[in-house]
Amino acid sequence: MGTWTVEELDRIGEAEELRISSLRRDGSFSKPIIIWVVRVGDDLYVRSAYGPDNPWYVNARRRGHGRVSAGGVEREVDFADASAADPRAIDAAYHAKYDPISSPRIVATVVGENVHPLTLRLIPREA
Repeated sequence: MGTWTVEELDRIGEAEELRISSLRRDGSFSKPIIIWVVRVGDDLYVRSAYGPDNPWYVNARRRGHGRVSAGGVEREVDFADASAADPRAIDAAYHAKYDPISSPRIVATVVGENVHPLTLRLIPREA
């Protein structure tokens, strides 16, 4: 398992949007989609805003491997279970980062008990 550098954490954590793609069966990566990402400590988290059937989320869970790009950083990652993380800390990170730039209705899609189980931790793969 790889680790994020401080610079990568800062750049991705400060980026407003993250491009995320998952590994396909043929070994290629899917077309990237744009989602939100938050940093809590030395970890980066993403959530499925529109439920467990959101295609990017289904594929990320199924394949477990993908690629992310934000803040000038591009890395291959593993999509890891985040159930050991504090969901309230992740909610707070989403509020701190996105409340000032987005509507409460949109931020509400990535915070709260309904989306806690839909959280993935991004773990960088060794370069």
